[in-house]
Amino acid sequence: MTTRVLIADDQALVRTGFQMILEAQADIEVVAAVADGAEAVDQARTLRPEVCLLDIRMPKLDGLEATRILAGPGVHDPMRVVIVTTFDLDEYVYGALRAGACGFLLKDSGPTLLVEAVRAAAVGDALVSPSVTVRLLEHLARPRQTVRPPREPLTGREMDVVRLVARGRTNQEVAAELFVSLSTVKTHLGSIQAKLGARNRVEIAAWAWESGIVR
Repeated sequence: MTTRVLIADDQALVRTGFQMILEAQADIEVVAAVADGAEAVDQARTLRPEVCLLDIRMPKLDGLEATRILAGPGVHDPMRVVIVTTFDLDEYVYGALRAGACGFLLKDSGPTLLVEAVRAAAVGDALVSPSVTVRLLEHLARPRQTVRPPREPLTGREMDVVRLVARGRTNQEVAAELFVSLSTVKTHLGSIQAKLGARNRVEIAAWAWESGIVR
């Protein structure tokens, strides 16, 4: 099954490089490569790609605002957005993930991680650059007093899934560790998202760390 991807970056060299890397994969097709955030939103809404790769600093509309429009709170049928940037400032990382992004990569992460991030996003997983993961988890690992409780209590098995997701496991890894099928994991994730009001697995992970469920 082919994963259709949109690339948005104001540097032509970056767009071309990403397109060459991704289209060298048999299972990935680049359906659009645009230079600003406004066009990214327009093309994404028109083409409905499985994954959108967005830079943060772009003319007309930056990547964070474009992410909020495509995948943010209250968006019907949110899209899967991966932020790819040269800037690893904490506020960008947190802002991107809170805006609805399901991945965050630095441009120097290399071709392998770029391809892995697209494939992970396409199946509902998340990938964050290793260089920012430790800081991100340190930030989330400070339990907060104002963490929103679940709408309904999570079952024991759902809590097992939450802990593994919070530690960065993919759906297949969760299934293997819990000795259940992939479809069962997806069912649990759907239930967890509904109970937590989470839009994606990144928000499930954030809730787990901020609640002190994992440390």
